[in-house]
Amino acid sequence: MALAGVTVIELAGLAPAPLCGMILADFGARVIRVDRTRAGESMDRQARGKRSVAIDLKSGEGVALLRRLCVRSDVLLEPYRKGVMEKLGLGPRELMEDNPGLIYARLTGYGQTGPYATAAGHDINYLAMSGLLSQLGRDGDKPYAPLNLVADFAGGSLTCALGILAALLERTRSGRGQVIDASMVEGAAYTGSFVWKTQSEGLWLRPRGQNLLDGGAPFYDTYGTADGKHVAVGAIEPQFYAQLLHGLELADEDLPPQMSFSDWPELRRVFAERFAAKTQAQWSAVFDGTDACVTPVLSLADVSAHPHNRHRGSFVTDRAGRESPRPAPLLSRTPASPCPAPDPAVGEHTVQLLGEFGVSAAEIERLLAAGVVEDRGVASKL
Repeated sequence: MALAGVTVIELAGLAPAPLCGMILADFGARVIRVDRTRAGESMDRQARGKRSVAIDLKSGEGVALLRRLCVRSDVLLEPYRKGVMEKLGLGPRELMEDNPGLIYARLTGYGQTGPYATAAGHDINYLAMSGLLSQLGRDGDKPYAPLNLVADFAGGSLTCALGILAALLERTRSGRGQVIDASMVEGAAYTGSFVWKTQSEGLWLRPRGQNLLDGGAPFYDTYGTADGKHVAVGAIEPQFYAQLLHGLELADEDLPPQMSFSDWPELRRVFAERFAAKTQAQWSAVFDGTDACVTPVLSLADVSAHPHNRHRGSFVTDRAGRESPRPAPLLSRTPASPCPAPDPAVGEHTVQLLGEFGVSAAEIERLLAAGVVEDRGVASKL
């Protein structure tokens, strides 16, 4: 796989860092999640392909042990607030002194500098600070956050993974590591660059929810069907819009002009009435194979059964029978290969991993006895 031979130390955290680690694992990296000792069940639901070592980082020996692991690793992924790692003696200065080639990735909400650097927050706060939340919401309604997708995962996980890959590539030329300051505010804003770059083109001149791509246009919206489901419509271009009208059995000359903003409410009413007359499956039969840009709104339970997704194998099932998206994008020679094994328990691989990093059996026994590390996997013969 593309990242075979890359070792990543991921300090256990909440959603954004775990997805970043899972992406790296899916594409072949050896990802080791460092959990706390005396912890309960892991909250990491994006642990596919990872292994877990439990270390007490409140102890001097635990800190020293993590430093030893980082000496033989390529990437450290840490999700803590600014200053936490420095207080532990595990900041970039210390770890990159030990390993000058280390990629030290810091994934936080507000970044490593500025007045908010140490502030708490969640996706909705970072999205608000990015400027994008102000654009999201229906006409006349308050701004709303689309799950925690934009800041946590697009602005956080994916941009941090991009930074790690860029730094690994650069290291092949310089031989040197570097620090990645991944801010979810800035990552979300960067993901939304199209909004900034198109302001002068008139796409966002109207209030929130009244523009072409934010639910204002009746030909770029969702509609209820006769069976209580929905379809999504994205027929923007004239040639696609014409096919939408043909499928709905509507004549263009009987309707207001497509781009007449003042007539959009009436056009939406007509579309809603038509779509409500048939089931989602019936509309799929009408529009599949056309360029009308009409698709069913698939539920999580139904998405893998759709013929297109099934043909491409877009969803995979692990050994426990749980379904999840296949890694993307597809690489022609070195594709990702998601691990089918269950997610690791906290400390499941402690003894095994420490052995791989050259820690002797006697020292592992001593660390276990002292509570510096824990192993919750199958009992190992040391």
